[in-house]
Amino acid sequence: MFIEEANPNWPTGKLSDIANITMGQSPKGDTYNEHGIGTVFFQGRAEFGFRFPQRRLYTTDPKRMAQVNDVLLSVRAPVGDLNVAFEPCCIGRGLSAIHSKDNHQSFVLYTVFSLRHKLDMFNGEGTVFGSINRDSLNSMEIILPPMEVVDQFENTVSPMDFTIRNNFKEISQLEKIRDNLLPLLLSGELDVSEIEP
Repeated sequence: MFIEEANPNWPTGKLSDIANITMGQSPKGDTYNEHGIGTVFFQGRAEFGFRFPQRRLYTTDPKRMAQVNDVLLSVRAPVGDLNVAFEPCCIGRGLSAIHSKDNHQSFVLYTVFSLRHKLDMFNGEGTVFGSINRDSLNSMEIILPPMEVVDQFENTVSPMDFTIRNNFKEISQLEKIRDNLLPLLLSGELDVSEIEP
């Protein structure tokens, strides 16, 4: 719709025309924990999953935050890996959070996906480790379709993204139930022998 079949009359613009970008800032190391105390914290792409990052660290002193459904973009070695914030979270210096200015978050997500080849140019460019700064992100060139086209895209794709989110939530809940029940079953503390199949 916006790349291979883009209307040649559509103007170009910058990523900053459609989104606000927050660059991460890491809290002090002594505020980190793995016990669920404080705010969920993602330092970089190490916690990235298929679509949503996996909780590992928390911080009691969050600095920069991402909102629910913000695009989480790896801005350091390698630049360009993406995930989506499942919940409000603190982001470290290895990430940026990209948030739609006009409630078209699915459009922003797939626009950033389409920039992957441009973002890849920042990997190792003149240095051992690639990185990208806020100015370079803000100035990334994108196509700016008419608002009615963006609305049409959002109305079609946003429900799909919502379904992916709900499926992830359900899978996470089932994994917790499994992890709690399995040790009880293996130790014999929970007896299911009399339950009919």
